[in-house]
Amino acid sequence: MIGVRGVKGGEDPRTRELVARSILENGPSTAALLASRLGISAAGIRRHLDLLVADGVLEERTPHVAPARGRGRPSKVFLMSDTGREKFEHSYDDLAVAALKFMSAHSGEHLVRDFALTRAEDIERKAVDAISQSNDKNVALAEFLTEQGYAANIYARPTGVELCQHHCPIAHVASEFPQLCEAETQALSRLLGTHVQRLATIAHGDGVCTTFIPTPHNKTNKRKVRA
Repeated sequence: MIGVRGVKGGEDPRTRELVARSILENGPSTAALLASRLGISAAGIRRHLDLLVADGVLEERTPHVAPARGRGRPSKVFLMSDTGREKFEHSYDDLAVAALKFMSAHSGEHLVRDFALTRAEDIERKAVDAISQSNDKNVALAEFLTEQGYAANIYARPTGVELCQHHCPIAHVASEFPQLCEAETQALSRLLGTHVQRLATIAHGDGVCTTFIPTPHNKTNKRKVRA
């Protein structure tokens, strides 16, 4: 369980953990959205959010969108801080980093690269069946990644979609060894059959891992003209 302050008024610290985990799994959220998602009153959500921010588990930010004319400021969103994210990380992260550092120092950088490629190929192999059976590869990939602990969603954009991974089980390790992220991006590209571009990663301090997937251009069939 994540560390929280002593509670007042009979508030349950387990509820506070549910609030934090909801943000971890679903990405940056407003107080109103959290209240609706968890079935908690707005006042109750605000108390939990205030304490989670004070404890350094969450960060509060103003969304990067312009408010509609005639309306007030947009509601602030809450996202997982680096400190909060670390509280949910696997306990083997430090051991994995130490092992890869030892491998790199004593056996060569190429072994770390080979390990990253092997891990990415394993992800690719597991995802192939789920993606091949779906009419929408992007959605199927997001669902597969969510099952693997990445809490992924798809968001439509004018020229494609963005695949957002709100959690990264290996963020702490990948911050030390970016080869893991690079190999994973290549695997996503092969799975989708198109070039994809990583726009942000949790491992590099961003709130979400974001990958842009362009919309494929439809090829027009040319009629054959008889001579």
